[in-house]
Amino acid sequence: MIPRRIPRRFAPYVFALLLAGVMTLVVSGVVTLLNVGVPPDFVGRWLGAWLTTWLIAFPVLLVVRPAVHRFVERITG
Repeated sequence: MIPRRIPRRFAPYVFALLLAGVMTLVVSGVVTLLNVGVPPDFVGRWLGAWLTTWLIAFPVLLVVRPAVHRFVERITG
């Protein structure tokens, strides 16, 4: 059975979803670790911080990505 693929027209949204998810997961983990150390509820705190930051980062990335892309095109090559 061939798995269904997401249509290419959704690629910018999938990209933003994954990039925001990975980046906020790493950054929120580091910041949580620096702020609270490793208490017994570390994973819960980390995931709570991650969800909050991801909910902010995903829409921000959707909005700023086109402008950043244009800027990079202007300053490179």
